[in-house]
Amino acid sequence: MPKEFEDYGDNVKQMGVGKSGKVGILDLELQTNNEGKTVITRQFSQVPLQIQRALYPEVSLPDMAYLYVVSPSGGILQGDRYTTDVLLKNKANVHMTTQGATRIYGMNSNFASQIVNITVDEDCYLEYIPEQIIPYKNSRYYQKVNLNVHENSTLIYSEILTPGRVAMSESFDYDICYLRTHCKNQDKKIRFLENTKVKPKKQRLNDFGIFGEYEIVGTVYILTRKKDVVELEGMINKNIRISDGYVGTSILPDESGIVIRILANKTDSISDVIFKTLEISRKKILDASFSKIRKN
Repeated sequence: MPKEFEDYGDNVKQMGVGKSGKVGILDLELQTNNEGKTVITRQFSQVPLQIQRALYPEVSLPDMAYLYVVSPSGGILQGDRYTTDVLLKNKANVHMTTQGATRIYGMNSNFASQIVNITVDEDCYLEYIPEQIIPYKNSRYYQKVNLNVHENSTLIYSEILTPGRVAMSESFDYDICYLRTHCKNQDKKIRFLENTKVKPKKQRLNDFGIFGEYEIVGTVYILTRKKDVVELEGMINKNIRISDGYVGTSILPDESGIVIRILANKTDSISDVIFKTLEISRKKILDASFSKIRKN
């Protein structure tokens, strides 16, 4: 746990850390069956994390499993500890998302954390596209995402960080939001490391080089075969546009993937860029189309 959270290690005044309902667990394994369809071959969940049954709504990829992570609690509370493990094997083909935004409720003690471990074995394909993170006033949130992606596979992973409940006049009123994303290949060689630490009560977030005039930041990581990286980055850079913000693309070290960064003041604008990136990437890598899936 980063040292920045040492000041928030006090006991939870309501239901303590580790109590029933405070530790969410989701453990999934997916593989292709004998008919070529991706299915869940191992599943364990502990409330407040749950997974809906796999759906197959994509006409262009009828064997791709669509998974929706849900939480009956409606948000993450102080003292909550979530862990998600996802493993793809045997040419699995998956799109995974959350049913709604990740809401981090206000806190008067302790903090909340979420660890996500994703392993994509050889010849597998995963799109992990969660909804936005919304840190409420006085919240403290730590998230670490460990990506283990075979160099002959593809993972597209995105994040959207909002300033909070703007409609409730809670823009950048949280204490800390610390997002860490680490990626390795099948030989444990580092592909990239990224740390995002936002402490709005102690930082000038509107400075040039941080957020500037914008409040919402989105990130997309594309880890795929090296032979496709340069061409794919060029296609994305050429075809992605945003009218009310900025978007930029970069190739990761050793041409192991692509990172796309988006700044805007509307979540929908960033989501549109993410969906367009998915559309371009899926066409290039799988020669298939992408349909924006409704969640209601």
